[in-house]
Amino acid sequence: MWWFILFFALLIPLAAVVLDSQLGRALAGLVERWGRSVDAAGGDRRVARLEGEVERLALEVKRLEEQTDFLQRLLTERSAPSGALGPGEPRE
Repeated sequence: MWWFILFFALLIPLAAVVLDSQLGRALAGLVERWGRSVDAAGGDRRVARLEGEVERLALEVKRLEEQTDFLQRLLTERSAPSGALGPGEPRE
């Protein structure tokens, strides 16, 4: 059991030396770049999803504009039906 404690007691300074070396700094840089690339990939998916939503909304706005134009034309072209009788004389 004492060898187990001695092993960990020697492992702590060894880990400190390795992490403070150029190798440790290179590993830290690699982990940091990997973390950024994971964030960038998530951001790319988010941008793609937002672009799809913008496209869908643009189509919806275009459809609503067409409906509004149609209704506006109907209201402006609407006139009295042809052949409609005006005010007439009272019947006898």
